[in-house]
Amino acid sequence: MKKLISLTINEKEYEVAVNPNQTLVDLLRYQIELTGTKKGCEVGDCGSCTVIMDGKPVNSCLVLAVQANGKKILTIEGLETDDGLHPIQRSFVEKGAIQCGFCSSGMILSAKNLLDRDPDPDEADIRMAISGNLCRCTGYQKIVEAIKDAT
Repeated sequence: MKKLISLTINEKEYEVAVNPNQTLVDLLRYQIELTGTKKGCEVGDCGSCTVIMDGKPVNSCLVLAVQANGKKILTIEGLETDDGLHPIQRSFVEKGAIQCGFCSSGMILSAKNLLDRDPDPDEADIRMAISGNLCRCTGYQKIVEAIKDAT
């Protein structure tokens, strides 16, 4: 039996009916049609599905949609500004930190959460902040450089 929930995604209010076992990543991708949040491992290991929920990064594959009732969600689509890409996104492009792009949205949102808390983190802090996000392409150094550059 579906349950009606209300939530804010990228500063827009939504009221949607969800199944009790439906994950937040499935809600975002298939009902709201925000496909920047990627489905990877679906067990919380890869971080591709990372979104920011009420100010904290979460693996949206591990959050049931009903648990997001009343919450504020930020996805990669919500980072773009009137001036274009968010500075972190721009830095990822300029520093070559995006290759296949599958991990990028989760990495960028994890980086945003870090920089919101600490505008000048050191390399160890950056590596800790992205430790829940796996990348198979870059070897992480370009990602770390991009995050440091975005400060």
